[in-house]
Amino acid sequence: MTGLWALAAGCIAAAYIVGSLPMGLWVGRTRGIDIRTIGSGNIGATNVYRALGLGPALVVFAADVIKGWGPVRAGMVFLTPALARGGLSGEAAQAWVVPIALAAIVGHSFSVFLRFRGGRGVATTLGVLLALSPWAALGALCVWIVVMVALRIVSVGSILAAASVPLFMWRLHEPRPFFYFASAVAALVIVRHAPNIRRLARGEEKRISRLSAAPPQEPDQP
Repeated sequence: MTGLWALAAGCIAAAYIVGSLPMGLWVGRTRGIDIRTIGSGNIGATNVYRALGLGPALVVFAADVIKGWGPVRAGMVFLTPALARGGLSGEAAQAWVVPIALAAIVGHSFSVFLRFRGGRGVATTLGVLLALSPWAALGALCVWIVVMVALRIVSVGSILAAASVPLFMWRLHEPRPFFYFASAVAALVIVRHAPNIRRLARGEEKRISRLSAAPPQEPDQP
């Protein structure tokens, strides 16, 4: 079993490194800017969209989703069966995917490449959930889309989508480790949106007026 624990530790460490890759920063640098000095200073797709437009934002969004999906999917395909063969029960083996998933999200939010700073982890969390529970992830995505159509405020959509995930997982009877993980991640996403919540309370959170290839010039005020 010693080799299996070493494999598990290696998977967790690899997930953190992959999650830490600052895709928004790197995409911004290809355009000659430091995304951290523009707008909200966040390295996620929303700030990239406001600074560079739709194309670069989609690249960052897709990359951040893959950062979450890839390590978790690899853990489910390779680590979980290995632990089951090593004698762990099905649920106990599944539970070892949780620290891999958490490591990917923590890596994005507290990147080793950015002196343990980073983004809010919404896209990376979506990737993790797509690996763990695709239907719950799609349900949360639908919540985000509905909120965006109704309010056009990204932060509100992200917070409500995150909060909906444990409810979807409970309804789908997903494994308990995944449900507990989703509940913890929902809390983390909400905490990471604390600055947005304060701006919402002051009526200062900006709306996305429309999607276009070019960066929006004057986002509507709420």
